[in-house]
Amino acid sequence: MSSLAEPAIARCIERLHQEAAGDPARRAERTQAERDDESLTRMGSLFLAVSREEGRLLYLLARGSGARSIVEFGASFGVSTVYLAAAARDNGGRLVTTEVHPDKCAATRATLAEAGLDDIAQVLEGDARETLEALESEVDFVFLDGWKGLYLPVLDLLLPRLVAGGLVAADNVDFESAQPYVERMRASPEFVSHRIGKLELSCYAP
Repeated sequence: MSSLAEPAIARCIERLHQEAAGDPARRAERTQAERDDESLTRMGSLFLAVSREEGRLLYLLARGSGARSIVEFGASFGVSTVYLAAAARDNGGRLVTTEVHPDKCAATRATLAEAGLDDIAQVLEGDARETLEALESEVDFVFLDGWKGLYLPVLDLLLPRLVAGGLVAADNVDFESAQPYVERMRASPEFVSHRIGKLELSCYAP
């Protein structure tokens, strides 16, 4: 049975999607100064979450590929994190996720505990380019959903640990700041890459 069907996880996912639906109202309530602020902190109150369909697709990709070591860049409030942690548990593996906002890290840890997945997932707080440096295990699946301009640096950091046949999913690649990443993946002879909706899906084939 898929962990997604477990009552605690299903309830947690439903709560998260309901709360994430409030993002348009939260955006509207921001002051002009907040709208003009281009720093990372301007996103601190927003979920910026994957949809239900994207969440289930992430679960299917990770679960179906048998990924046992999953890394996520950009947990936010933990919506995608729960889907990926459920896949990691069903595969007998673990998830490492990263988030730069302290409040979001605390919220994600609480969510994982609520879902009963805190023994599967580790939340690394801070700049992913620093927190992921200590990662020693091989990586089977990567989900990139943080600051788009950091997709390439984070990928380069993880690439030496990515197994042959490993999958990389990058969200919101329709953003202009994600285009260097897309161009790199499409041009690289080491990746087979294809876009589905807002996701760029890539298989590492060195």
